[in-house]
Amino acid sequence: MILDQPLKKVFETKPGKDSNLKSLLKSISWRIVGTLDTIIISFIITGQLTMALSIGSVEVISKILLYYLHERVWESATKTKTADAEKEYARS
Repeated sequence: MILDQPLKKVFETKPGKDSNLKSLLKSISWRIVGTLDTIIISFIITGQLTMALSIGSVEVISKILLYYLHERVWESATKTKTADAEKEYARS
C-alpha cells in the first residue's frame, strides 16, 4: 500500500506502540460497533425503537471516554513493565 509508511508514522510514536491518535480512532470505531449492539439489544428487550436509540446515544459518549482512558492506562502499564524488564536484564 502506498500510504502504509506515512500512516505508520502518524499512528505509531515508537515501533510497536500505539499513538494517542490511533487509540482514539480505535475507541471510536469500537464504540460504533458497541453502540449498534446496545441499540439492537435494547430494541429486542423494550420493543421500542425510540427507547433503544435513546439508550444507545447516552452510552456512546461515556464508553468512548472510558475506552480511551482504559487504552492509555494499558499503554502506560506496558511501558513501565518493559522498562523494568530492561533494567533487570541489564543487571544480569
